[in-house]
Amino acid sequence: MESTISIEKLKPEISFKSDLMLDNQFVLLPVTVPVTDELIQALNEWGFKEFQCNDDMSLGGTIGVEKFKDSSASQNKSQSEITQKINNSVKQALEDAKANKFENSEKERLSSVKKVYNEYMNYINSVYTGYATKKKIDYQELSDTVKDLCIFIRENKRYVLRIQPSAEARKKNFLVIHSMRTTVLSITIGLEIHMPLSKLIELGITSILHEIGMLRLPPQLYMTDKTLSPGEKAQIMQHPIFGFNILKELEFPLSIQLGVIEHHEKENGLGYPRHLTGSKISNYAKIIAVSCSYEAITAPREYKSEKTSFEAMLELLQNKFKAYDGTIIKALLYSLSLYPIGAYVYLNNGKIAIVSDVSTNNPKNPIVQLLNEKESDGSPKTLQTDDGANKIIRVLSQAEQADVEKSLQMQKDTEAEHKKQINESLDVTNQFLNAAKAEKEIDSQFSVVDLSEFS
Repeated sequence: MESTISIEKLKPEISFKSDLMLDNQFVLLPVTVPVTDELIQALNEWGFKEFQCNDDMSLGGTIGVEKFKDSSASQNKSQSEITQKINNSVKQALEDAKANKFENSEKERLSSVKKVYNEYMNYINSVYTGYATKKKIDYQELSDTVKDLCIFIRENKRYVLRIQPSAEARKKNFLVIHSMRTTVLSITIGLEIHMPLSKLIELGITSILHEIGMLRLPPQLYMTDKTLSPGEKAQIMQHPIFGFNILKELEFPLSIQLGVIEHHEKENGLGYPRHLTGSKISNYAKIIAVSCSYEAITAPREYKSEKTSFEAMLELLQNKFKAYDGTIIKALLYSLSLYPIGAYVYLNNGKIAIVSDVSTNNPKNPIVQLLNEKESDGSPKTLQTDDGANKIIRVLSQAEQADVEKSLQMQKDTEAEHKKQINESLDVTNQFLNAAKAEKEIDSQFSVVDLSEFS
């Protein structure tokens, strides 16, 4: 039997002997978790005044805050043991990348950045796995790791943004790859709008965990290649609430909890789960909404055709129905440019190039790297596009891009084969020269032998 609990009865540090429910499905406060001032303030802002609880489960006694924190620390210690090895690997990869100046090769720099990127994906995978198996996430360790990631992205943005996971990789680990890509984009936006490091770290944590609620749903719902039924979509739409509950149980900061529960809200009130509008949506959620949407538009999935980064940027710029915060979209535009890093473009001089970096305050004209052209020192040839001789005409279609990549791979294979033939030829020449040298040494030895006694 249920009774109604009014918001006036909620006081800081009291707890309930059973879950306090917002309705029949939404757990507002899990059993034994204490009420906080932040929660009361948020409920007043949301307009929630009454809640449900079992009659025989009345308000419990006050839980000491320090005691609760000690319990949390004990749980996090176990999570730390699970992820410590991966975290050390991430730090080592960062140190290796920082120590190597990559003076001779952009390719080496990109390869190093990819290594670090993959280490972070391994780390995110461990965070999700750790929660799925033991219901624990070490907040402090996650915070420290995200701090390093923020710095790494700031120093290597134009390389990190070029990394695109394959469709096969997405199939195997959709949640991790999506979370990683969204996090990179969110931190990039945060850097563009000059967020302080403390806020960047919270934004990064929120981005990594924005899909954590999916773990309370059947995997076939979010791993499927088929179009979801209305009922399945309704289940999926519960994941922000589940994520909010998870982070509340783990005592994560309220700002992170709100970012997770609100990342599917829209400026026009047509989002979910609470149909918030404009200023009622947290800043972290606004940023993640744009990052998440951009990532989803460009992601290859069986049930939809992915779009190019250029098409994704145009779609967001159009901002139909005013769904997203225009300031955040502008920040993404100035971070990636109209022709995002990694996009293949056709220039009016007939050359094909790949966008390698953005131009400050000029999102229409990014810096590009010309294909099959190098500087005198052997480094890739780059140029600043403009509205004149080096104007971008259009972005290559996916088919054209595939042909270019195939041609580049064939050229690379041909060069490798040619190099192999040259090396084989050099090996034969060296063998011949070594044999001749050995023969000459033998003749030289005979020339000093006294043959008079044989005459």
